[in-house]
Amino acid sequence: MLLCALLAAALMFADHRFTRMEAVRAQLSTVVAPIQWLVSLPSDVLTWGSLALSDQRALVEENRRLREQILQLSHRVQRMSSLTAENVRLRELLAAGERHEVPYITAELLSLDADPFTFQMVVDQGRRDGVYVGQPVMDASGLVGQVTAVSAFSSRVLMLADASHALPVQVNRNGLRFIVQGTGEYDALEVLHVPDTADIREGDLLVSSGLAGRFPSGFAVARVSEVVHDPGQPFARVLAEPVARLQRSRHFLLLFPPGPAGEPEANGASPAGPSEGRAASEEDS
Repeated sequence: MLLCALLAAALMFADHRFTRMEAVRAQLSTVVAPIQWLVSLPSDVLTWGSLALSDQRALVEENRRLREQILQLSHRVQRMSSLTAENVRLRELLAAGERHEVPYITAELLSLDADPFTFQMVVDQGRRDGVYVGQPVMDASGLVGQVTAVSAFSSRVLMLADASHALPVQVNRNGLRFIVQGTGEYDALEVLHVPDTADIREGDLLVSSGLAGRFPSGFAVARVSEVVHDPGQPFARVLAEPVARLQRSRHFLLLFPPGPAGEPEANGASPAGPSEGRAASEEDS
């Protein structure tokens, strides 16, 4: 042991004082490398085996979850087919007309109004694309607002959250009709003149009723977030949260609902679709 200690001290002194030991160390590392590889081989094999087994377990579990989701979705599809057929039969029984898809064009956000007391935005579709004042605007989740000003290549949209905006809605659960008005906050709308005894609850979905003739019926507007009953007051205080992502959405749909007798709007918008609307605007220009 004394000899090994002296030899180690001599090697450390030589390594510190002379540069030739670097070449010796490199050669020794080359010699020792296979030994190090053999020593680490069992650990590497165990690590690879555990990783392979864990990946296999994860794949089996993921496959099981996907099978469950397929079964659930198949059940929903079957139920939806049954409900669709039942709806068709009921509409035939009531002699109601077939519902048609509402034509639309897509638009992208250009800018937001800098005024903190207004909730307006500018989108990249204008008069040349058939956009008109009063046109409904929605995103992937629900109604966003309506067009208030149109130029050749862009349009200004007033959002639901603006305190000057209101639209008629109905409770999707029971059909009760109310008016929803903006409060000046992105996440809150006020349901006006709700009788204290009205059947409206937290979580109820509010959809457009179509009574004003501007917004088509059946589009999601907001979900009731708070119902406050004040004893002695004839009306309850009801707040709702917009379902549209007013602060996050960048892409929107500009709807072309048919006019009163199934005729298109008088401003040049065509219910046949965006391509015909653009063609009409190009002919006008």
